[in-house]
Amino acid sequence: MKKILFISSTGGHLTELLQLNSMFEKYEYHLVTEKTKSNTNLKDKYNKKIDFLLYGTKQHLIKYLFIFALNWLKSLFIFLKVKPDFIITTGTHTAVPMCYIAHFFKKKVIYIETFANSQTPTKAGKMIYPIADLFVVQWESMLKHYPNAVYGGWIF
Repeated sequence: MKKILFISSTGGHLTELLQLNSMFEKYEYHLVTEKTKSNTNLKDKYNKKIDFLLYGTKQHLIKYLFIFALNWLKSLFIFLKVKPDFIITTGTHTAVPMCYIAHFFKKKVIYIETFANSQTPTKAGKMIYPIADLFVVQWESMLKHYPNAVYGGWIF
């Protein structure tokens, strides 16, 4: 059975990612997101199938850079533990290290650009687009920014 690691930051990106939960029955899966007060209850629901990264915001740049570096290391550890065949992400910065790690190990990277952006690409999208095996946009208008993407429509 193929292993899929689903990763996103917390909030709306995680809400979008969890819309793909029908895939949890078809594949061996593992979730990764940032640990916040609003989502610690996910540990009860997903038990050993979830890992948390440190939450960071670019509003506190020095602290964010430290957290981002730690999350790179933690992402590598999680990747080596889970050994996924695919990474599926709805972004954002939390997912960038995992996608590059997967690409380095020649695993498939599937990126779904957020529903929240219908006219401008995200920073994470621009960073992952060059290495994604499949890049999906939820708005046709985003194809002008990502010409090799696939329009998949809304996941909601």
